[in-house]
Amino acid sequence: MPYIHITRQWVHDIVIGCGFCPFAAHVYDRDLIRYRVAEKDEDLRALLLAEAAWLDENQKTDTTLVIVPHALDDFEDYLDKLDELDTALLKEGYEGVYQLASFHPQYVFAGAPPDDPANYTNRAPFPLFHLLREASIDEALEHYKGDPEAIPDRNIAFARKQGTAYFKAILARLGE
Repeated sequence: MPYIHITRQWVHDIVIGCGFCPFAAHVYDRDLIRYRVAEKDEDLRALLLAEAAWLDENQKTDTTLVIVPHALDDFEDYLDKLDELDTALLKEGYEGVYQLASFHPQYVFAGAPPDDPANYTNRAPFPLFHLLREASIDEALEHYKGDPEAIPDRNIAFARKQGTAYFKAILARLGE
């Protein structure tokens, strides 16, 4: 499926290639990421909760990326859905078990201008919901040699140094 291929390439070229997540290479190289494509009429809440249950039963898989290529194009709608999904995880008893990270083609950090290259630290080719095991995050942090609190500032500095054209060029090449 091209959406999975493009998303895998994005993880490789941007998330890992730009060093935005120092923990991603470990799970990517070991094929511990599950990719799911949600069609626009699919119930994302049901899919996300099914993925949480799937991860409960499949401990060797580290994380799931839910790709939404045909819906949630509007960033504000996406943020509303993110809140809804976070609430669903809490209601189902997954607090402290999983957390949701967010990526969107139009991602804009609160207070940042839309053209700030720093937004590319959370921009993806499609709207994505990243379901992460909190235990995996804790384990990765135990082995991390750097300062995890400095990761966002380092990513912002890198993105601004590279500039918007750099990221647009990478995103344009995805799927080739």
